[in-house]
Amino acid sequence: MAEFGFILCADDYGMTEAVSRGLLEAAAASRISAASAMASLPDWGRAARDWTAVRPAVDLGLHVTLTVGAPLGAMPRLAPAGEFPALGTLAAAAVARRLPVHEIEAEIGRQIDAFCDAMGEAPTHVDGHQHVHVLPGVRRALFAALAQRGFSHLPLRDSSDAPTRIARRRANSGKALKVNALAAGFRRAAHHAGHPLNQGFAGYSDFAPHSYDARQFGAYLIAPGPRHLVMCHPGHVDAELARLDPVTSSRERELAFLMSEDFTATLGRAHARLGRFADFGA
Repeated sequence: MAEFGFILCADDYGMTEAVSRGLLEAAAASRISAASAMASLPDWGRAARDWTAVRPAVDLGLHVTLTVGAPLGAMPRLAPAGEFPALGTLAAAAVARRLPVHEIEAEIGRQIDAFCDAMGEAPTHVDGHQHVHVLPGVRRALFAALAQRGFSHLPLRDSSDAPTRIARRRANSGKALKVNALAAGFRRAAHHAGHPLNQGFAGYSDFAPHSYDARQFGAYLIAPGPRHLVMCHPGHVDAELARLDPVTSSRERELAFLMSEDFTATLGRAHARLGRFADFGA
């Protein structure tokens, strides 16, 4: 069986000190090949300095955030009280075409700028926390904010996948198909805007504290696309994480698995190796 390369991208860098610390451990040990950073969260400045100090051989992109924490500027319609809405509220408004697209474009622009200011360079890729970047309205704002900064060439995450591949994996297929529906039209629009995309996506989890293991991760490598991307959420837990996000102890489990011999053995059995965004080309 021929070996295939895939991107293993850890989400939520910069969410809290503990999450960032655990994710950087995985990056420094070359157990992931990409990470996505939340440049609107208070931990981002410190997390960016830590990343720069370590300089792991891992791609670092922007994790557009519209559902946790506070915006970096005024958003009187989307966040009138100074806090982002819950995902369900944002998604419902997106489907109903009631999003304040210009507000969102400005906020995404602020997050891009916050990333570039802290890192001194552009992100290697862009995706979204809870896949918000694929939503109608949000995607249009994203394309515009990136184009305004000359970043129309940056790879974006396509959070959808072919239903046949999803069915073969049998790994939280309900979640995967729900995002497929919300992402309808995203791939074509992103290509039209000039952005390269992954082709093949996995990593959906129920975030149960004890379920992330070789069997679950191995399922993500079944029926890989030609430019396959797998998301993960490793990290440590602190009080701030418990306040911000319901996904807590499962992050410790994911980190432990990625740092284990079981992880490398799983890659071997699947004839898989970690790759970078540059490996996929345009």
